[in-house]
Amino acid sequence: MKGLKGALLAGAMGAMMLAGVTAGGAARAENGQKPQYGGSLEIGTVYVTLTALSWDPADFNWKLNHDTGMFYEQLFAGDLSKSKKAGGPYNFVPDAWLPTDAIRGELIESWEWKQDPLRVEMKVRKGVVFPEKPGVMKKRDFTAEDILFTFNRLNKSPKRLLGYFDHIEKVEAPDPHTVVFYMKHYFAEWDYQFGWGYYSAIHPKEVADAGATNWKNVNGTGPFMLTDFIPGNSNTYTKNPDYWGVEKIGGQEYKLPFVDKVTYRTIKDEATYVTALRTGKLDMLENIRWQNVDSLKKSAPQLKWSRWLNQSGTFMAMRVDVDGPFKDVRVRRALNYAVNKQEIVQAYYNGNAELFAYPQHPDYVGYFEPLDKQPASVQELFKYDPAKAKKLLAEAGFPKGFTTKVQVCSCNADHMDLLPLVAGYLEQVGVKLEIQPMEYGAFLSAMSSKTMTPAYFMNNGHTNPITTIRKSFGTGQMWNPSGWSEPAFDKKIDEVYREPDEAKRQKMLREMTTEIVDKAPYIWLPIPYNYAAWWPWVKNYDGELRAGAVRPAPIYARIWVDQEMKKKMGH
Repeated sequence: MKGLKGALLAGAMGAMMLAGVTAGGAARAENGQKPQYGGSLEIGTVYVTLTALSWDPADFNWKLNHDTGMFYEQLFAGDLSKSKKAGGPYNFVPDAWLPTDAIRGELIESWEWKQDPLRVEMKVRKGVVFPEKPGVMKKRDFTAEDILFTFNRLNKSPKRLLGYFDHIEKVEAPDPHTVVFYMKHYFAEWDYQFGWGYYSAIHPKEVADAGATNWKNVNGTGPFMLTDFIPGNSNTYTKNPDYWGVEKIGGQEYKLPFVDKVTYRTIKDEATYVTALRTGKLDMLENIRWQNVDSLKKSAPQLKWSRWLNQSGTFMAMRVDVDGPFKDVRVRRALNYAVNKQEIVQAYYNGNAELFAYPQHPDYVGYFEPLDKQPASVQELFKYDPAKAKKLLAEAGFPKGFTTKVQVCSCNADHMDLLPLVAGYLEQVGVKLEIQPMEYGAFLSAMSSKTMTPAYFMNNGHTNPITTIRKSFGTGQMWNPSGWSEPAFDKKIDEVYREPDEAKRQKMLREMTTEIVDKAPYIWLPIPYNYAAWWPWVKNYDGELRAGAVRPAPIYARIWVDQEMKKKMGH
C-alpha cells in the first residue's frame, strides 16, 4: 500500500473490513426472561400516516425500505449489538446514518478492499434462500447473481437518481458466492448507496419478471413475507419459516423472527392513532407529538417511552429556479427575520424543539456545528426582527410585500398547524401566503416534477452528513425543492465524496453547511422532538427506529411479545 490508497485502505476502509466479519448482534435477556415465540405486533410506525408508496426497488422511492425491508434484505444492516439497549453507544434512530463501527454484513458475510484496480470483494452469505412464492418462483438459494441482477436493474432504471452510482465502474459475480464492485475512484458513501441505503433492496429476477410493482408478487430473503396489503389501511407480514437469521440472547442462540405476524397500521387521523395506542389496539406507536404525551401518560401509565429529535428538517423552501421575488437573497433573508423562531420553540412546541438542527443533525458528531459557533450572519437568521425584514423587502423592490402560493402536505398534522402560524408572521411584513394543502402522492409528485408552487412547505430527512447537503442543494437533485444550482457548490460536494480522510470531510461539510444556511434558500424552522411509546409486553425493544435507511425490519425481527403479560393486562 502506498500513498493515498494505502492510507485509504488501512484507515477508513480498514474499519469497514473488520466490521465485515460481524454476523449479528448479541442481546441481553430482559430481567432474565427467555424470549417467546408467537404472537403478533400491531405497529403505528414512524410513518403511520403514509401508506406504502411502491413495492418496486427500481422506482427509487424513499419509503421503499420501510415497507419492503421486512422481506427484501441488503448487503449491510445496522449492528444492533451496538445499541444502547445492548450496552452500546448508539440509539439507532437516524433515518439513514450508521456509524462505521455499527455496520454488519447482512446478505454478505465479509468484504475486503483491494487495489489495482480499486475494488471491493464481497463473500455472499451461505444458507440464505428465497422461499417459494406460488406463481412467481420456486424456493432456491440466494447467490451473487441476485446482487448483480439488482444492481444492473437499478442502474438502468429511468427513475434512478442523478449520478447515484456513477462512482461504480462495474459489478461482477465470478462465482455464486463472490461479488466484486470495481470503483472508478474513492467514494465516501460507497457502503451506504448500494449497501444499506434507500435504494439497495436485493430482489430476485423472478419477481421483476412477474411484476415487482404488484405486492402479490414480491418475495425476498428477509424475516417476514408480505401476505396482505390494503392501501391506506395496513401492511401485513407473516413469519418466513426459511429465514436464516439468528440472535444470541443470554448466551443462547435463537432463530429469528420471534413473532408470527407484524402489521403496519396506516392511520391518517392523529386522534385515532393516539387512541389506538391508549386502548392497546396498537402495541407500539413510534411517532407521537409532544402535545399528546402528558394525556397518554395519565391515561395509560404503563406505557414505556423514548424521546428523539426529529430526523428531518422543517422549512419553507423558496424557489430560486423560477422568476419571482425569491431569486433575491434579500427577500429570502427578510422572510427568515420575519418569523419568530424562538417563540415557535417555546410557545408552539412548548420547548420540545431545537432552534437550529438542520441541515446537519446534532447526532452527527464532528459534522454538526451549533448555532452559537456560527458566524453572525447565520445567527441573525434565527433572531426575530420584523423591522429589518421590512427594510430588506423594500430594498429588494417590495415595500408593500407580495403574495405567493405555498403547498403543504395535509398528511402532516404538525405542518397543517405550523404553516398558518408562519403565514401570520409573514403577513405582519406584508407577505401573504395562499396555502394549498395536498394529499401526499400529489404533494410529492409536484416536487419530483418541479411543478410545485414558488413556496413549498415540507420536511426533509437529514439522511446522513453528506447526503443532507448533496440531495437538498445539488443541481438537478429531486429532493432540492428550492431548485438551488451553483457550480462552485456542486464542485465542493464532489470533492467531499472523494475525500478519504473523515476529519477533512467533517471540516468541509461544516463550512458548506454554514455557506448554504447563510444564503437562505429556505425559511429555516425549529426541529421538534418526537416520542415513541410501547406497551410493556413488547420485549427486546427500547425505542430503536431504524437499522439502515428508514428500515426497521431487523429491529422488529428481534422483538418478542410476552403474551401472558398482555392477557393479564386485559389485551
